[in-house]
Amino acid sequence: MVAGKLVALRAMGPEDAEALWRWNHDPEVMRWMDDGYAQPLAAVRRRLEERPPNAYGNVLFAVEVREGPDGRKGHEGPDGGAAIGVVRLRDAEPETGCAELDLYIGEKEYWGRGYATDALRTVCRYGFDKMRLHKIALTVVTENHAAHHIYRKVGFVEEGRLRQTFRRDGQWYDEFTMGLLQGELR
Repeated sequence: MVAGKLVALRAMGPEDAEALWRWNHDPEVMRWMDDGYAQPLAAVRRRLEERPPNAYGNVLFAVEVREGPDGRKGHEGPDGGAAIGVVRLRDAEPETGCAELDLYIGEKEYWGRGYATDALRTVCRYGFDKMRLHKIALTVVTENHAAHHIYRKVGFVEEGRLRQTFRRDGQWYDEFTMGLLQGELR
């Protein structure tokens, strides 16, 4: 487990399948993300059961709450504490010291309360300190103002713009490519 101020990151497992399935079928949660094709809950559970353990090239964490918005410890799920989101460092290569980042908070009651920011800082610290990465990169849809704000707040800088690479509701959107170098985390 990797601890931040508000969140803790732990390996994602089959116990997270129902939450992941629910988030991936919520249009508001998936608004600015590549949501792929709908899958039944059994397929999501099987994918989590069969996924290889976390390793340098692909680290997938469930985001758990250390303290809830009302001061409670943890997020109440069917089995007590539960995941509120997902964060992943993928495509990491020791030769380049670079990885791609994916992050979202699926439980909407935690939006706008600092949990995504803390999860982002926590996984970046993990990447730089534990994985010895030099750079963490990501793409974000230009219209996803909340995510763009969080990325800039922790130190990510825009490195480029990909024109019309994301399609939603019949409209094409641009994406920013952003990067954070070791030593730039705020």
